[in-house]
Amino acid sequence: MAQGETGRAIMLLFIDAALWLGCIAGTIFVENILLKIIFGLVAGFVTGRIFILGHDACHQSFTPNRELNKVLGRIAFLPSLTPYSLWDVGHNVVHHGQTNLKGFDFVWAPLSKSEYDALSPWRKALERLYRSGWGPVFYYLIEIWWRREYFPNAKNKPGDRPIFLKDNLLVTGFAMIWLACLIAGAIATGQSIWVGLITGFAVPFLFWNGMIGFVVYVHHTHPSVSWYDKKSEWLRAQPFVSTTVHLTFNWIWGSLMHHIMEHTAHHVDMSVPLYRLQEAQNTLETILPERIFVQKFSWDWYFDTARKCKLYDFENKAWLDFDGNKTADSVRVVLSPAPVGQNG
Repeated sequence: MAQGETGRAIMLLFIDAALWLGCIAGTIFVENILLKIIFGLVAGFVTGRIFILGHDACHQSFTPNRELNKVLGRIAFLPSLTPYSLWDVGHNVVHHGQTNLKGFDFVWAPLSKSEYDALSPWRKALERLYRSGWGPVFYYLIEIWWRREYFPNAKNKPGDRPIFLKDNLLVTGFAMIWLACLIAGAIATGQSIWVGLITGFAVPFLFWNGMIGFVVYVHHTHPSVSWYDKKSEWLRAQPFVSTTVHLTFNWIWGSLMHHIMEHTAHHVDMSVPLYRLQEAQNTLETILPERIFVQKFSWDWYFDTARKCKLYDFENKAWLDFDGNKTADSVRVVLSPAPVGQNG
């Protein structure tokens, strides 16, 4: 299944790029404000679709050509203003390399009760917002994009490789061209520049941040999914199967999101391209029926998860509320035997 197709990959990128440009053009040339907002929201969703293509390219699964993947990935990351090389380190090396291992995987990593209690009142309020169910847009925009991707400071930057700066300058240049086109379009059509900037830039970008913040949250946050703070225990839990959720939908949302919701298969083998993930996921669920977390999506389930999954008790493998009360026991995975001489 891990076989990329260059022609198919380029066609998918061309289609989504055309959709995105069409939606942005709609925010410029359509005068009705409600329609402008709708075009902006759809552009934000398509930004997510294009990003998923870039995500595959960054995993080197989009096409069989490594250098072509780097070019296509950088193109696909432009609408989301994502610096390719920084995403590569944070996602491929850190997140996939140590999924749900506290202290290494930083994406939606839950705090312990003692860590939460040590926060300032302002930081506690922010944590409550992030985990309220309404917070993915703020979480991703602040904690991931701003702090770790867009010109990160020395504390959050994984080194001083020149490519990090180049990729940040690339997305900044794209953002400047994007904003200039919106301003020029507003002037040419005699419309409000501010309305154009809000509907053609702010709305798509904020929608995209909320979309990816939500997607990553539901992939790795579930009352049954465990987090770990000891690497030896994490390794024995075979984490590439047990730390991800396959979220299913009644309608075609999975297809519209390029099958990224077939997430267990993606974590087991990152070389499987998105257009074969459904087949790979079905195979996994056939051979490991008791090991895969499959969750049918509903808003009731989502907000119930947000209510339960505030803090985490790493020792007892339980989710807590902000007062430290246990809300759910996560599934204790049967650990594989520890290597001789290793403490479990």
